[in-house]
Formats: sequence, structure tokens, C-alpha cells
Amino acid sequence: MKIHEYQARELFARHGVPVPPGETATEPAQAFELAEKYNCPVMVKSQVLVGGRGKAGGVKYAENAEAAKILATQILGMDIKGEKVNTVLVTPAEDIISESYVGIILDRATKSPVIMVSPAGGVDIEEVAAKTPEKIFKLVVDPVKGLKLFQARNLAYKLYRDINQVRQAANAIMRLYDCFWSVDASLVEINPLITNTDGNVVAIDAKINIDDNALFRHKDIAEMRDVEAEEPGEVRAREGGLSFVKLDGNIGCIVNGAGLAMTTMDLVKRYGGEPANFLDIGGSSNPEKVVTAMDIILSDSNVRAILINIFGGITRCDDVANGIVEAFKRLNPSVPVVVRLTGTNEKEAEKILKSVNLPSADTLDNVVKKAIELSGIE
Repeated sequence: MKIHEYQARELFARHGVPVPPGETATEPAQAFELAEKYNCPVMVKSQVLVGGRGKAGGVKYAENAEAAKILATQILGMDIKGEKVNTVLVTPAEDIISESYVGIILDRATKSPVIMVSPAGGVDIEEVAAKTPEKIFKLVVDPVKGLKLFQARNLAYKLYRDINQVRQAANAIMRLYDCFWSVDASLVEINPLITNTDGNVVAIDAKINIDDNALFRHKDIAEMRDVEAEEPGEVRAREGGLSFVKLDGNIGCIVNGAGLAMTTMDLVKRYGGEPANFLDIGGSSNPEKVVTAMDIILSDSNVRAILINIFGGITRCDDVANGIVEAFKRLNPSVPVVVRLTGTNEKEAEKILKSVNLPSADTLDNVVKKAIELSGIE
């Protein structure tokens, strides 16, 4: 789950990461009041869950309260990469001397948190990695032993020469790691971590992605979810107990089991198609899940065919078939649907599907090829 910058700042502050004050506004008049309250130049920052907001004009410097009001009027309602700006963060502007990057991710290769720092902050870390990889320094942290102060200090020396700033940065890295671990994050990021004219090290940006599977432990963080900013299909899928990720392709996929879903998507690409989604109905045999899955996929105007691939173990093929039949009754799909059901009660499922005269296939390769053929993709 992604959260907004102002929410990430709140979590940073809870764990002692040095962040400047800031409050949100949903109306230009509120931005005016906040700028007057701070009585100094401010930054008016759009709150969206996508990157590149600065380049899109969603982050602006305001010399005074009136300017903050004008800029908030311009930014509120903006469309940034398909996401509407409903909230801005108003925060005192800093006199920046230097910009660095600090981030922590959960690395699958090492099965451990990895801290990355770079003295080249203020730009996308991917850009730094591509153009000047020698400016990125990494540390794999033993998840049992945790991060030690001397390790954080060694990283801080990669960013600063002034010993006071090294100490501040080391403390910020320690606090950031504590935040990462405590909130079950998959990523935390400060870009940039700046030094100002007072010699202080401050995190003027904040990003956190939370592991969805851990949200049951963090009710307060779960309430931070911005449903309006999420893909509607993903919201419906979550509410229906499905695992769904929208992609840019045109072959809709309904599969049970994450591994089978990934294999199916790989084969779609292998045979010249592009998957429109990852959708795992899980091990449940509830026919209603199939109806919901079909409805979500049909809401994507890019979908040219739907591929249903079920390997019945705990999942019963006849229950899935009943769900498919019910989906046809309710939704009347306008795109071709091809099915492969194998495993538990597959013979019963075959009889049920005859009522809707669906094309089927007996192997995984064949069902993928059939779906691509029916889609009309050349």
C-alpha cells in the first residue's frame, strides 16, 4: 500500500526522523492561512501517489501567503499521470545547501533490508543508477542483528564530510531503519535529505510503501489508504477477496494461484499477446468470486479476450464453472472467453459449461493460443 507524503512524514516523525513542519490543505484559502501561520516562504506540494509531480508542476515555491493561495488554486484539481490532486502539503521552504538520497528496500535476492545512499539526491535514483552508478552505496542489513550505529555512520560518511552532519545523517538513517522495520514497510525513501544554511540535516520529502499482508497489525496505517487514488479494479478486487493488478495488455486473465497466474501471463507474452492483468481468485470455490473477477476485467476497455485457467485442487472446477455461467447471465460478455478447467470435478465442470457453449482447451499452451487467436491480435 502506498501512502501520501504528508502521511509518510507523520510516520517518520513518530520514529524521530528529522522532518520540517507541514500541514495539508484542500482549499486555496487553507493554503493561505497555513502560509500566514508559518510566516515565511513555503512550498506548496501536490499529494499524489505517483512520481514526477515536480516536473509536472505539482511542487511550487511561494514567497508569501497570497502566492501560496494562487499556487494552491493552480495545483488543486491538476491531473498528474492520471491522478487528480485533491490535497496539497504546505511546508516552510528550506535554504538548501546540498541534497542526498537515502532509501531502504526489502531485497528478495538477499532476503534482507538493503540501505542505499547517494550524494546525488533530488533526482530519481534510477537515473543516478543509470548515469552514475558509482555514486550509489549499499548496505545489506542482517535482519536478526539489525542496523548498528557504526554501519549508519559509515553510510553517512559517503554523504558528508562535516562531522556534525555525519552524526545527524547517521541518526536519521538509524531512525529511518527503525521506521522501516516498525511499520512493516517494503520501501522507505528520503529524496532529498538536505542540509540547510543552519547546518542541519533534514528530510524534506518522504515516501513509504507498506506490505499489504502486514496491515492487520497496523490499523492506523490501514486507515491512511487513499481509495480514490487507487485503480478502481484493484479496490473492487480487494473488497472481493481477489488478488488483482492491472496491466497494459489486452488478454484478461482469471487464474487460481499466484504461480499459475505468473506462468499463464508469461505464456501469453511468449505467444505474442499482452496480459491485461494479474488476477488470482485464490483457493476458494465461491462462484461469486468468478463473477466479480469477470466484471472487473470487462470494465477494462483494452481487453479483447478473457482467458480462464483453473487447476482444481482445493478449488473445485464445478464451482468455478457455475461462477462462469452466472457471470454470463449477469454480464453478457462482449469479448470472447476461453476456458481451461482441470483437476477436482473437472468432468462436472465440463457439463456445466456446455450450457454457455464456451470454447475450451485441454492444455495450458493451447488455452493461451486460443485466447490470443480469439482476440484478433495479429
